Amino acid sequence: MTEEEILSLLKKVKEGNLDIDEAVGRLKQLPFEDLGYAKVDHHREIRTGYPEVIFCPGKTIEQIRGIIERLLAKGTNIMASRAEKSVYGAIKDLAEHMEYYPEARTIFIQQKEISKSKSRVLVVTGGTSDIPVAEEAVVTAEKLGCTVERLYDVGVAGIHRLLANRYRLDNVQVIIAVAGMEGALPSVIGGLTDKPVIAVPTSIGYGANFGGLAALLAMLNSCASGVGVVNIDNGFGAGFLAATIIRQIELNNS
Repeated sequence: MTEEEILSLLKKVKEGNLDIDEAVGRLKQLPFEDLGYAKVDHHREIRTGYPEVIFCPGKTIEQIRGIIERLLAKGTNIMASRAEKSVYGAIKDLAEHMEYYPEARTIFIQQKEISKSKSRVLVVTGGTSDIPVAEEAVVTAEKLGCTVERLYDVGVAGIHRLLANRYRLDNVQVIIAVAGMEGALPSVIGGLTDKPVIAVPTSIGYGANFGGLAALLAMLNSCASGVGVVNIDNGFGAGFLAATIIRQIELNNS
């Protein structure tokens, strides 16, 4: 239930158009609904601006189905992250309009209109191998209302590719920089623009990359100001953070 829906509910009670017991029945599952194996946070959109997102790894198909069924009943938009194709195949009967983004490994069910932002996010990758993590960021940000652009395979090994697109860095409000190997891309971008840069280290690289640890440490030690870092391969976290920043920009400009 959204904040607007709660206000509408209270207004109906005040005007005598809704019985108090019925109103209590609608509100009793706030702030969460206990399913035993999960406590579904229906109140999260009111607190944070975005509904709860289902993290699929470690959950059984039955648990994922159960959580989605409860969220469907509330009429909210539903996102499930890190969902393998087999998970989608097992639950796609739950909603005709369920979408699956295989590269991003994200499931999305839209039940409410998504208001797109005027502000924009640019998602940049060092290499083509970083695209799956970048696409998780793209899909997450888009489904949370952001207008998103892509700029892929412009890493520092061929920095002229990035410099040829230099103008694009200044025409957006937030930049997500996704890179593996030595993780230098966010520092370079941070030195070229006044936009906030969200750095995403990926596990792409040779042995001394240590599964993304080398890129993570390089990004944490960036000498460029205005660079924030999320965890290794955390495209979802980067997309969510970008959407939060964009939401504040839109609210302040409204």
